[in-house]
Amino acid sequence: MDTIAVLIPCYNESRTVAKVVADFKAVLPEDTVIYVYDNNSTDGTAEIAAAAGAVVRHEYQQGKGNVIRRMFREIDARCYIMADGDDTYPAEFAPEMAKKVLERGVDMVVGDRLSATYFTENKRPFHNFGNKLVRHSINALFKSDIRDIMTGYRAFSYQFVKSFPVLSKGFEIETEMSIHAIEKNMLVENVVVSYRDRPEGSVSKLNTVSDGVKVLGTIGKLYKNNKPFAFFGLIALVLALIAAVMFFPVLNEFLHTGEVLRFPTLIVSGFAAIAAIQSFFSGLILETLHEKNRHDFEMRLIDIHNRYRQKMEGSR
Repeated sequence: MDTIAVLIPCYNESRTVAKVVADFKAVLPEDTVIYVYDNNSTDGTAEIAAAAGAVVRHEYQQGKGNVIRRMFREIDARCYIMADGDDTYPAEFAPEMAKKVLERGVDMVVGDRLSATYFTENKRPFHNFGNKLVRHSINALFKSDIRDIMTGYRAFSYQFVKSFPVLSKGFEIETEMSIHAIEKNMLVENVVVSYRDRPEGSVSKLNTVSDGVKVLGTIGKLYKNNKPFAFFGLIALVLALIAAVMFFPVLNEFLHTGEVLRFPTLIVSGFAAIAAIQSFFSGLILETLHEKNRHDFEMRLIDIHNRYRQKMEGSR
């Protein structure tokens, strides 16, 4: 088992990957292992990373989420540090992030760009807007205080990595990580890190619009899955209000005339009321199942912790 493993997912980062590997080697202990996972690069990224001293492996399914799934599955370490291969995250913050995992038992350390230089360094205004929107949405919906949801600079414990089910295929992965940590009551801390924009000639793989839509969709899906009673309760409330708005004029006419003059409105109102009741009880049932899943997850963490201790003893 590695003490510290640096995980660098790469797709066509030949201009910067050697510097990124060298920078992490310079600031972390000698026994740190730096892994570069190449995701179908066509510019020689893998060869350059290997020459710089990284352990190079490959993931042939395209997408950052697919790369991280393979990384988390294959590598055992006491502390994992994840960074991009584009040289936007300075390596000098890695020792502080690793220390929080190794000495304080933090499950996820978030490299917070948004409290430092991100908004002045990043030249893409829609990226800035998107980061703010995602941060405020998740912190409001999930009652958390993660200051940078979309950052690719993080540190993780063994417990986090081996309990995290990677479902996203692309750049939604950071959002998924954040919500997993919040919902599973893991210890999360923020470290303010400086950010520098990509060097000239290095191109971002993130599409602001399409990937932004995917991220917002992921937030909605995870809110439904992790807060089912709140989600379906809101739908039930909206349907109940629609039913009431449609029903009361019909009731008022009936009280004054003794006749129901608008049967279609009454029927639609009835269907809306039934749908509201169904949504309410669906949320109630799913909330109960979610609580059972949380219980099962805690028991699974015990198994992961026992496996971690066995690996630690075996590596001595």
